[in-house]
Amino acid sequence: MYILLITVLVTAIFLVAAACVIAKLIGPRSYNKVKGETFECGIPTYGSSWIPMSVGYYLFAILFLMFDVETVFLYPWATVVGEYGAIAMASIGFFLVVLVLGLVYAWRKGALEWK
Repeated sequence: MYILLITVLVTAIFLVAAACVIAKLIGPRSYNKVKGETFECGIPTYGSSWIPMSVGYYLFAILFLMFDVETVFLYPWATVVGEYGAIAMASIGFFLVVLVLGLVYAWRKGALEWK
């Protein structure tokens, strides 16, 4: 039973290592000062790139990822809802209620507003 799992893991590790070694061997090499500089959209930066950013950007991104990942859980549920019937409907109903309450909480706290 475990021999198949070990074989898959060893094969995966070998393939990843082989891909990294091959890319290192045959990949183009270009080392220059400009390549190491920070840029955004092809425009060179002026001044320090380490400027403080508003915590609102991070909060918005975390909320987006949280709700995006939670909605991905709806797909496996949709595949088995026919087998479990009312129990599946009740569990996803509870899940969606918690999800909507989290959204309402974030909305009321003003986390979704750009200031």
